Amino acid sequence: MHQFLNTLFVMTPNAYIHLESETLRIEVEREKKMQVPIHHIGSVVCFGDVMLSPAVMHRCADDGRSVVLLDRNGRFKARLEGPVSGNILLRQAQFKMADNVGFALDTAKAVIAGKLRNARQVLLRGAREAADEKDTDPLGRAADSLAISIRNIPTADNLDTLRGIEGDAAKTYFSALNHMVRWEVREAFAMNGRSRRPPRDRFNALLSFIYSMVMNDCRSALESVGLDPQLGFLHAMRPGRAALALDLMEEFRAILADRLVLTLINRGQVSEKDFLDRPGGAVHLQDDARKTVVVAYQERKQEEVTHPLLDTKAPIGLLPHLQARFLARTIRGEMEGYLPFLIK
Repeated sequence: MHQFLNTLFVMTPNAYIHLESETLRIEVEREKKMQVPIHHIGSVVCFGDVMLSPAVMHRCADDGRSVVLLDRNGRFKARLEGPVSGNILLRQAQFKMADNVGFALDTAKAVIAGKLRNARQVLLRGAREAADEKDTDPLGRAADSLAISIRNIPTADNLDTLRGIEGDAAKTYFSALNHMVRWEVREAFAMNGRSRRPPRDRFNALLSFIYSMVMNDCRSALESVGLDPQLGFLHAMRPGRAALALDLMEEFRAILADRLVLTLINRGQVSEKDFLDRPGGAVHLQDDARKTVVVAYQERKQEEVTHPLLDTKAPIGLLPHLQARFLARTIRGEMEGYLPFLIK
């Protein structure tokens, strides 16, 4: 089984990462802030103005540890990686199956079914835990609507129709999330649909930030099994777009990101003062709050769930790697069709 290594997130402005023996040493203004054994680290993610020594970059490239550069708000900027790993025959099969209209559509249907099913579970859980009928009823109706969307997936005869089903379901889902936020902070975290680039409210700012981390984990998982993250089945190809990583993360959006956002808000781990309103209506998460979110995300990844196909417990952070392996087996023809991870 794949070893679940940690991701080192470095967020302090002007931090400097350098290699010291077999450790990564992080300094700010020449003062040591942290030192970790490099063999515990699977990847390094740098937010904003973080510097890395050439020795660190060479060592990470040699070891197959990725280095990812994001801007201060979590938007992808660049990625450093060593020689591409994996069997060339797998990538050859991936490119061949991407041209197979039937296979691509079936895989995309599985991806959307997993996404909507997991999103529906979030709504059902919210309805069970809601204390007021004013919240229970709309959450229940939204869950019923997603159930209809799931039943309509097999009828889609092309990707555009499938994307239309997903788009309508997403609008219903996001419109219901407000009913899962505590009354005391609901107005401050009101969400008026999904908005990004830039996010227009505090809820969307949190979502976008966490989605960027999920996306990075899914891309790393695909590369670890030898798949090309650029070539997807649901998301259209576009220069610089990791379409297959976007495909893979769909089934994890609700259970890994959306639920974490709700937890952070409802437990008061982030508050209204943790956000900054920018000219033009953009809303950004401030530096200290980003650290809180990263710690919560790492802790969430350590939680264990039972994988229905393997019938064994695994850390949530390992799920993208397991699903990437199932996807590779499907592309090779070793499985009849891709089966997404479904939360209970």
